[in-house]
Amino acid sequence: MKAILSATMIILAMTGVSIAAELPGTWQGTIKHQHVMKLTKTPEGGYHGDWYNLGAEEEGNLNGNKISSVDFDGSHVKFTLDRKADNYEGVLSADGKTITGTWAGRGPRQQLDLVRATKKTAWVIDPSPHKIHFVTVEKGVKLEVLDWGGSGPPLVLLTGLGNTAHVFDSFAPKFTDKHHVYAITRRGSGASSAPSSSDSNNYDADRLGDDVLAVLTALKIDHPVLAGHSIAGEELSSIGTRHPEKVAGLVYLDAAYTYAFYDAAHGSLISDVSATRRELDQFSIVPVRDAKVMLSDLLDVRLPRLQKELQDFQQTLAQLPDGAGPQSAPSEQALIGNAIIMGARQYTKIAAPALILIALPHDNDRNATSPAAKRSLDETTIQAAAVEAGLPAAKVVKLPYANHYVFRSNEADVEREMNAFMSGLH
Repeated sequence: MKAILSATMIILAMTGVSIAAELPGTWQGTIKHQHVMKLTKTPEGGYHGDWYNLGAEEEGNLNGNKISSVDFDGSHVKFTLDRKADNYEGVLSADGKTITGTWAGRGPRQQLDLVRATKKTAWVIDPSPHKIHFVTVEKGVKLEVLDWGGSGPPLVLLTGLGNTAHVFDSFAPKFTDKHHVYAITRRGSGASSAPSSSDSNNYDADRLGDDVLAVLTALKIDHPVLAGHSIAGEELSSIGTRHPEKVAGLVYLDAAYTYAFYDAAHGSLISDVSATRRELDQFSIVPVRDAKVMLSDLLDVRLPRLQKELQDFQQTLAQLPDGAGPQSAPSEQALIGNAIIMGARQYTKIAAPALILIALPHDNDRNATSPAAKRSLDETTIQAAAVEAGLPAAKVVKLPYANHYVFRSNEADVEREMNAFMSGLH
């Protein structure tokens, strides 16, 4: 059979008939930074893959920018990245070794020729010294877990919204001398499974907290310190509220916003909308006695507060020009992010030991003079005060003019505070 195929290919070549080259594989080229494209064939006969910008990665996403579909007619190649408008157009050479084309990012189109990589020539995409596991947390849902190894008690890192565990590729190894360090890519991001955003239960804060607990169980990680950045404050507070006995401590990396600690004195529009929706969903199916209590809470507390917050939000919207905001249908990735935000719960009683690092004033506040900027600073200041008052046993550290990615902008400070906190745990 092989002989027949080889003979056929020789005859076609001699007669001048072109043979379509294969597209799947690893391709690489350079415009200022190194660009790598990894493509595979789908069961349906199409193509999908990842696009990497080495040295200029999107914050926390070394998994690459997703490419869900590629237009390829045997010679011409064209695709657009899933999460942004960046796109590539090129022509595959007859020998299948090069693609001559152009890349359009934020600026004008630029020449970017890609060469098929081999084992010897392939650039290193992820040099961080970790192993990668995939852990099933529920039927059809697997999470990517990075394992840097190390000696000592476990430390598990959780990511901000839209980031992957690779956001800690440089930070995590700093702790392996005293800890066994892991990081988890949340469902909906990177290489982890992405259940549909249409089911709000898929991205509820407690559901995400349960994912973390499932990983701990599967990998036999006993009483770790959980350190979470940004929206990961949801998972930290979910576990610290419902299962504090399963962790040694919690570290909030600029993650103690309203989704992590609810300030009843000031409320939060998104959190109050989510809580009110849950109560209304339960209203018709609870016993009469519970319904009476729930109705009293709705009429006396939740709805009046929500009405005030919606009126304030209406005034904010009135100041925006018509047509402001997204004009096209949001991507599934954007809908997943929204589902995570709207899945917030109102945590107030966090029992686990906690270290809370807050960027205050924030780096963005250095030259902020607009009313919106001043309001943002005021809200962060109020939230920090509420956290200190509501969690008196926690250690709160304010990092003046830190970036939201405090473990990068103030790496030495964060490392020092985390080591001191973890060494003091029993």
